Amino acid sequence: MSTTFIARLIVKKGQEGQLERLQTELAEITKKSEPGCVVYDFIRHRTEPQTYVVYARFRDEEAFQLHMKAPFHDRLVPPILASLAKDMDLQFFDCLA
Repeated sequence: MSTTFIARLIVKKGQEGQLERLQTELAEITKKSEPGCVVYDFIRHRTEPQTYVVYARFRDEEAFQLHMKAPFHDRLVPPILASLAKDMDLQFFDCLA
């Protein structure tokens, strides 16, 4: 069964550019280097400019765990988290279709 997460990110004012740069790099590297990644989208809310969402789906739990242990993940995620105004809302889902 695939592992899917949705993360809602609220960025600090003035940190939008940094978050977008770091999260875009994370998404691009993930897509290129992780064959177990099915989808990795980074999107911005249309009417709430400080709100972003990451939607990611991995082939299975093992592929997700490999993502979490990737060296680029360890390099990019701490500054991403530091740019947030509040804790990331991270939720996991099971894909049914």
